[in-house]
Amino acid sequence: MCVVGLGLIGGSLMRAATAAGRDVFGYNRSVDGVRGARDDGFDASTDLTEVLERAAATHALIVLAVPMPALPGMLQHVAATAPDCPLTDVTSVKVAVLQAVRDHGLLDRFVGGHPMTGTAHSGWAAGEATLFADAPWVLSVDDHVDEHVWADVMHLALDCGSFVVPARSDQHDDAAAAISHLPHLLAETLATTAADVPLAFSLAAGSFRDGTRVAATAPDLVRAMCEANAGPLGSALDDVIALLTRARDRLAADGSVAELVESGHAARTRYDRFDRPQILTTSIGEEGWRESLAAAGRAGAVIRSALRVRGSRG
Repeated sequence: MCVVGLGLIGGSLMRAATAAGRDVFGYNRSVDGVRGARDDGFDASTDLTEVLERAAATHALIVLAVPMPALPGMLQHVAATAPDCPLTDVTSVKVAVLQAVRDHGLLDRFVGGHPMTGTAHSGWAAGEATLFADAPWVLSVDDHVDEHVWADVMHLALDCGSFVVPARSDQHDDAAAAISHLPHLLAETLATTAADVPLAFSLAAGSFRDGTRVAATAPDLVRAMCEANAGPLGSALDDVIALLTRARDRLAADGSVAELVESGHAARTRYDRFDRPQILTTSIGEEGWRESLAAAGRAGAVIRSALRVRGSRG
């Protein structure tokens, strides 16, 4: 397996996949990052051409773990050096990545991926082998997806300790806008609101700390994920603005925020009680398998143990 980009996610992936017994090598632009990886005993290089030539020679699964703005350039290198390798990514948007992959002629071997995990820190030193433990890992089931590449990436996610959530790219982006990208902007808003009030910072405790945790993320990373998902995120912002406007109007009119508070409490309770059913019977490669997995994913079902691949033993 070849990991391109050894920051928080890519570096954690190198650690987790190696711990699972996989042969992993990778590339990072930062000399310090590569030095850190090598000091920790991992196979890393700053020579992108050499790494991709090695991937091509071994038909390695290439995992793109670079920020969205760097993705088109990296795809250009992959297309020139290792176009026949199976390919996946760990980017937090899927439609924009899918289009970039299509533009570079790499669609046939590509399966979009997004591990739903992370911290506010970045770089090789921030990574940890357990980052993916019991975390959702979205795998795209778009119409073009090759069954064997999909199975390879499914096994990778499971090996790293995640459970797999199958989804179409556009549906992933709608959901990610609500549960990932929007919370980043809300955290920035909460932090900004209190920024000029020293007493507020003095009083701040758990609610403020937890509500603003992701505002500590590097601004360029937040911009990259949010701006690449502008359409769905814009719709989510419209919904939030409408809810807050209604709450403000009700507070001014009758002194109550009961409607919003009770609705939010009920939604959080449903989340706490949500039981992700397992997908057990679909065989990868059977007729209609992509549609079947997409429907199961929409209903909240997940894959916790490897599904059978059509034509395989067992």
